[in-house]
Amino acid sequence: MALLSVVVMPSRPLLATFLLGLVALCCAACVGSSPTPLAPALRGSIGVPHHGVITDAVELPRQGPGYRLLRSNGIRWGTARLVAAVQRAAAEVSLARPGGEPLVVGDLSARYGGATRGHRSHRTGRDADLLLYALTPDGRPVRSPGFVAFGPDGLGRISDGAEEPASPRAGAPQYVRFDVERQWLLVKSLVRSPEAHVQWLFLARWLEALLIEYARALGEDPELIWYAESMLLQPGDSTAHADHIHLRVACTPDETLSGCLGGGPQWPWLPAVPQLIGPSDGDLAAALLDDLLPGSAAAGSRVAAPDSAL
Repeated sequence: MALLSVVVMPSRPLLATFLLGLVALCCAACVGSSPTPLAPALRGSIGVPHHGVITDAVELPRQGPGYRLLRSNGIRWGTARLVAAVQRAAAEVSLARPGGEPLVVGDLSARYGGATRGHRSHRTGRDADLLLYALTPDGRPVRSPGFVAFGPDGLGRISDGAEEPASPRAGAPQYVRFDVERQWLLVKSLVRSPEAHVQWLFLARWLEALLIEYARALGEDPELIWYAESMLLQPGDSTAHADHIHLRVACTPDETLSGCLGGGPQWPWLPAVPQLIGPSDGDLAAALLDDLLPGSAAAGSRVAAPDSAL
């Protein structure tokens, strides 16, 4: 028995819906979160922190005033603002408390962003891992032993899992203490920086409590403490971050226009980003039909009104 194929031409509303879907699919595939000839204005930090890329990235030098890199894996690129914020904050801590050990900086982003081993985010040049300042139990600054988790009592045990374990020499400390003083100076510098546009400082809630308690006892400006409390947050979709601070900067208005997207709230004290409103489905369908089917009903509906109606 032969099969009979019947071709039915879709109505114009159905055709418009089909065209809308086709264009949306093509745009998503071609543009996505990368600069292309179809979207030449996409530059800098593009996309959201967990799904995007970066162009024109700036490299954080291996070491500088008050800081040094933890690894030599090439994951040390970011936006110019992020790199400058890390350098400035580390230098300010070193200047305020000379003689201490430098800030140890973990991963930023790869040269062109995208996925990196061990991270869900860090893809758009807006993230940096900053290891925590440490003291010996009796209060002497000590070089960071790597990613050591500090408990609610502020103590962390140096385990064999630390990336840079303490020297095995006799008398080497087996525990380190959270350096609340230097850590608060670092947070304070980042929060107060008008250029950094800090969005989040991911940190375990018990370490945040130690920092905020210290700041209040120090008599810091209540508004500054409010900013810090807002930005400090224990993430809910990963580890508690008891062994480092995960710094994330927000998109500036200009970066938003070039492809930088969300990743968190826009704090009221940061510059407002433009709110882009796209055309409605009806307007987009009419425009497509106007180009593809001149003289169509949709095209006719877009004809300008007579002079008497203007």
